[in-house]
Amino acid sequence: MARTLRERAGGVLFARVAGPQGPANRERIHATPGPRWFAPDRPVRRVHGDSAMFTGGLAALLLQSLHPVAMAAVSAHSGFRGDPWGRLQRTSTFLATTTYGTAADAQQACDRVRAVHATVHGHTPDGVPYRASDPHLLLWVHAAETDCFLRAHQRFGARPLTAAECDAYVEDTARVARALGVPDPPRTVRGLDACLDAYRPELRATREARDTAEYLLLRPPLPLVAYPFYGVLAANAVALLPTWASRHLRIPRWPALERLAVRPLGGAASRTIRWAMTPPARPEGPPATG
Repeated sequence: MARTLRERAGGVLFARVAGPQGPANRERIHATPGPRWFAPDRPVRRVHGDSAMFTGGLAALLLQSLHPVAMAAVSAHSGFRGDPWGRLQRTSTFLATTTYGTAADAQQACDRVRAVHATVHGHTPDGVPYRASDPHLLLWVHAAETDCFLRAHQRFGARPLTAAECDAYVEDTARVARALGVPDPPRTVRGLDACLDAYRPELRATREARDTAEYLLLRPPLPLVAYPFYGVLAANAVALLPTWASRHLRIPRWPALERLAVRPLGGAASRTIRWAMTPPARPEGPPATG
């Protein structure tokens, strides 16, 4: 009974995150022979394969929204509200391909993203021109994502990284960032912190950013029965944000409540997702791999 429940829950989650092509993509990504960008022992594989990514991904979207130019481009061109699951599935496939796929497939995935970025341009509501291929905007998106993924893993990951491994994770993600058109991404945690600090004068919560936060935190495209569980993930995504970021977005924070209730519930949620999405050991033969 427990095994059946686990397989059903894992199947539902995988279908949501990976989409209808998920099984075929997983087979191609993991089974295709050839050199990879990252060896099996690299920290990026540990971080991107852990259930803490669910919380880290939500936090990244909230933090990224604070750059008004990047947010204007997303709001005008990404279609994330019209097809939120499709965007999630494309993003998860990209992360899986660049993290675990062959070097050739990883490069092709980055080339496709760059081709899309080359077509995205426009003006913010204030009249500021933007290009999605702008290295300055790409660096912001990369730095915010890397920071949130790492924060989430260190708080909820099954095997948190050492200080040296945290630097190695930032170095790993820099490999992907360069392939996407970022000339000089940070390569250490200290460099990542300095990079984020350098963007602070440019950041503010526009109407689009606050609308996005409300959508992600209060009106997600989920059935009502999933709201309590999602609410735990969302509350922990907020708890991962720097205080200044949540203040920009006008999201209230209660440190004592976060420490006593939000974080413990977040740990339980991450363990539940990890349990559901990790194939159970088979009674005979080698263990299954995901």
